[in-house]
Amino acid sequence: MGEAQSPVGSVDRALLILQEIGKHSRGVTLDELATRLGLPKSSLHRLLSALKHRGFAAQPEPSGPYFLGTEMLATAFRFYETMDLRTIIHPLLLRLSNEFSETVHMAMLDGAEVVYLDKVEAVRSITMTSVVGGRNAAHCTGVGKALLAWTYPTDEAIRAWAERYGPLTARTRSTITNPAKLAAHLAQIRERGYALDLEENEPGVRCVAAPVFMGKTAPVAAVSVTALKDRMPPARTEGLGNALRQAVAEQV
Repeated sequence: MGEAQSPVGSVDRALLILQEIGKHSRGVTLDELATRLGLPKSSLHRLLSALKHRGFAAQPEPSGPYFLGTEMLATAFRFYETMDLRTIIHPLLLRLSNEFSETVHMAMLDGAEVVYLDKVEAVRSITMTSVVGGRNAAHCTGVGKALLAWTYPTDEAIRAWAERYGPLTARTRSTITNPAKLAAHLAQIRERGYALDLEENEPGVRCVAAPVFMGKTAPVAAVSVTALKDRMPPARTEGLGNALRQAVAEQV
């Protein structure tokens, strides 16, 4: 099935222009935009004039290349400074809980711990230590490892984090407490795209988690799907991880 047609063509073209300009940190000319977007120069010029008028596009020199305007950046920063993560991500949690019939969480990183911002329990809920507003150690939870892997994206960075907040405590026999082993484990998470908690925080409980970036280089939160180990064998764990990673990327 092809891509749905935009209900307002001129708005769609303006958005495509902004997307294309955003790909070129050194600017892009009118001719290049016309070629890349397949738009007549006359129409393109009118749309660019409107974007420049509102500050969403900029052309420092007459007939020179176009850049994203300061208002475009200011709008984005204002949004991120005032956004309510729970309001934005809660619909995703509802969808995931309904789709997988399991409990889902959203959490953010705070030093050595994760803070749970939201939770949607499945009909067949399980007893866990996680509550909204509660905390758990980051190094042994799925959401925590998903946050650590990209917030501290090098072995040196995670070792410095562990030195600052260590020693890393063992919640179960499966908890990784050695900083070097944790760094290697987080590198695997970055390669895979999602984190696993295989009874590292609570015996008998497993979860998969994915980072939420919201356009930033470091994650602002992480989302997890949690279940008893009997409902999350290795085959299902991999499928859930890939599905969760894709769902988060598509919605937020």
